[in-house]
Amino acid sequence: MPSVAEFRSKASARPDLHLVKSAADSQEKRFLARGTPAYRRASFALFLSGFSTFSLLYCVQPLMPIFSHDFGVSPAASSLSLSLSTGFLAFAIFCAAAVSERFGRRSLMFASLLGASLCTIACALTPDWNALLVIRALEGFLLGGVPAVAMAYLSEEVDPRGLGASMGLYIAGNAFGGMAGRVVTGMLAEYFSWRLALAGIGLLGIAAAIGFLVLLPPSRNFVARRSDARYHVDAWFGHLNNPALALLFAIGFLMMGAFVTIYNYAGFRLVAAPYDLNQTELGLIFTVYLFGIAASWAAGLLGDRFGHFLVMPAGILIAVAGVAVTLAAPLWAIILGIVLLTVGFFMAHSVASALVGRLARGTKGHASSLYLLGYYLGSSVAGSVGGHFWSADGWWAVVAFTGALLLVSLAAALRARRLAEKA
Repeated sequence: MPSVAEFRSKASARPDLHLVKSAADSQEKRFLARGTPAYRRASFALFLSGFSTFSLLYCVQPLMPIFSHDFGVSPAASSLSLSLSTGFLAFAIFCAAAVSERFGRRSLMFASLLGASLCTIACALTPDWNALLVIRALEGFLLGGVPAVAMAYLSEEVDPRGLGASMGLYIAGNAFGGMAGRVVTGMLAEYFSWRLALAGIGLLGIAAAIGFLVLLPPSRNFVARRSDARYHVDAWFGHLNNPALALLFAIGFLMMGAFVTIYNYAGFRLVAAPYDLNQTELGLIFTVYLFGIAASWAAGLLGDRFGHFLVMPAGILIAVAGVAVTLAAPLWAIILGIVLLTVGFFMAHSVASALVGRLARGTKGHASSLYLLGYYLGSSVAGSVGGHFWSADGWWAVVAFTGALLLVSLAAALRARRLAEKA
């Protein structure tokens, strides 16, 4: 067993490692220091995982009007192609967090990305609506092995002084994947078919999964734990008993619910008169995700420098303004509103994700799983409920519903800030 002096000597020869003594266990940990090659590889690998997850998950969103027409289902029913995936993903996050504590992070994330990519290709081949929904549910379950585990990996392996920036880049990958999934499927569906569009996204996901496996450095600070169900339940309830963390979990639910609802039903509004957009034009609107990519990265840097609890409510306020602007009739104003919503959402989400890693005391995978449970339940529940508001009273009702969600999330963010300051 090498001495501490020998360990320091070896580590000093590795510029990609930053030694920090953990207050919790009094052991030195080897963090990935910002600016080193290992840090950049890890950040880009997690970028690819976020890209793949969101492109696979949300590629069906611009296809909902086509599903409604081709399969003869209502707008709310067509949203099940997304809501079932996010709902099962939320449930699977719990399983993934427990499994990753025992078997590690890297291999689980790779298997999840590969399996979900194959499911997307299977969706392209199925002729039956119910079968498509079953495969999408399975795909969501498989994708549960990525988000919470990725956040836990970053929290464990990255120098805390650079965590906001690396988490911001991971969220930027989410944004880029969400954009690519929507834009590519929209264009391919317009010129070829929705089946070819899904097959293309599935192949892109396989390539991203391979790149992720090649680039991601092995865990250095992960310690496998043999545990029973009681251990995991105690860990989850321990995080829920932290009121600031519990409010962050609620913010994930509310923000994601509002964001997905706007994106789900904006398509139904814009393919109808007076806009009459085709699938390519509708898909191109999702290029506003580029603003989300920049916002998530910038929010991570700003949070590290000025304080995460200052940046998060600012992002929520920008999202509220964006939802209000979509009430205007001109197409340019609707797009502007979606841009503002996207910027505000990714600012708040990026910062909230980093805060979960900072505020969690131990078992960071469990804390991440609770945040993402709320996050994806918001997508699943609010995304479907919003369809009833759309059917009942059109876009005004959708804006009222999502605006209420965002205002409650703002109140939660301000309360969480006060609680964290007291702590």
